[in-house]
Amino acid sequence: FRTDIRRTKGLLEDTGGVGVAGYRAATFSIGARTLWAFPILRQEGYLYSSSINPIRHDLYGMPNAPRVPFRPDAEGVVEIPMTTVRLMGRNWPCSGGGYFRLLPTMLYRSGLRRVNRHDRQPGIFYFHPWEIDAEQPRIPNAGWRSRLRHYTNLARMSGDLDDLLQDFAWDRMDRVYAPVLAEAEAA
Repeated sequence: FRTDIRRTKGLLEDTGGVGVAGYRAATFSIGARTLWAFPILRQEGYLYSSSINPIRHDLYGMPNAPRVPFRPDAEGVVEIPMTTVRLMGRNWPCSGGGYFRLLPTMLYRSGLRRVNRHDRQPGIFYFHPWEIDAEQPRIPNAGWRSRLRHYTNLARMSGDLDDLLQDFAWDRMDRVYAPVLAEAEAA
């Protein structure tokens, strides 16, 4: 893990010409059993992680995790979890990716507005570059669940993304969460 994040951070910094402050584990693979990763991230120069998705999912998720920034380990980085909406005693995804393509756009806008107004929290939004390529090659013999998650609504993604970008104010995570990160570093 250490070798991989060190190599990747160096590669991204060399390519982009700027420091990398944040980390996100692939497929939100940091969870209750891998909290050991947070001190290593800090030792390797990261300020925060956004690797926990506080939802129930068949591949990932930590539904009992806080929905706001927290420090899972006193020696580790701050975790800024994926945005969720709390309804009917459960956390529902509201941070992008396949959920943005699979759910009606109005539902997504409503969820982000609720997080901003009711919870008084900023929202995190992410997408994968392949999600704006409606003409991407199809993988033959992919399972039905993989096809559903990967290809559904690709054709509308770019337009929906444009609309969402106009409906809300957006900025980089390190700037949005600067007060939280500064407070964590001072502690």
